[in-house]
Amino acid sequence: MASGLCARFLLRRSAQGSLLSSRAAPPLSSPFLCRAHRLGPADDEMYQRTTVTIMQKEPGGRLMIHSYSEQGFTINGSSVLGPCAVLPPAILQWKVGSYKDITEESVSLFHMIVPRIEILVLGTGARLERINPSVLALLKRKGIAVEVQDTPNACATFNLLSGEGRITAAGLIPPPFRSALELTQE
Repeated sequence: MASGLCARFLLRRSAQGSLLSSRAAPPLSSPFLCRAHRLGPADDEMYQRTTVTIMQKEPGGRLMIHSYSEQGFTINGSSVLGPCAVLPPAILQWKVGSYKDITEESVSLFHMIVPRIEILVLGTGARLERINPSVLALLKRKGIAVEVQDTPNACATFNLLSGEGRITAAGLIPPPFRSALELTQE
């Protein structure tokens, strides 16, 4: 019914010569295709310009790593299981199993965010491990300084740099549980 009214209105208007377009109007088969006005930015959220800021320097919004274990980390009171990427103000699961899984692809999230990270702290587990040189070269080309440490020291370094107000991120692998006896025998 409504589409018929819209079609009759358009035909009457085109016969009177008051249509602005010289093209023929498409057949109106649905009442939803006929509108009395055009949508503007104030009418519909879909037409409004949207900006997204992934990281913001907000006072008091710093992330702090409170503890770590073989299961994961406690960051600002939230428990994170397994390896994680700490990006102010977000904490994400990081799909790496060991330091060998830290590749150019796995660190891509650290150099894609805006504003650019100043320092990336990588925690490689119970002890300091060697990271693939191509990964370090990529981050250097992107202008990101990298600190590679064992996870306990990486947590402390991240907290120190974050406390100074630096734009710092961390990629952390939880250290496996070992007794003091196991550590002294290595």
